[in-house]
Amino acid sequence: MNFIANVLPGKVCVSCGRLTHQYTQFSCPKCSKGKIIRCKHCREITNAYRCTECKFEGP
Repeated sequence: MNFIANVLPGKVCVSCGRLTHQYTQFSCPKCSKGKIIRCKHCREITNAYRCTECKFEGP
């Protein structure tokens, strides 16, 4: 999936793994090091996300 993200415009959602152009990006609320990218759909259905740095899980 990282190859696709490097070639196509947009970002990969950390919740569902899909490439998206409608997303929100923010720092992890626990460690502030991880970059959380969530697509519009996952935000709407409150799909869980996980920080790649500290493994914090959020709604």
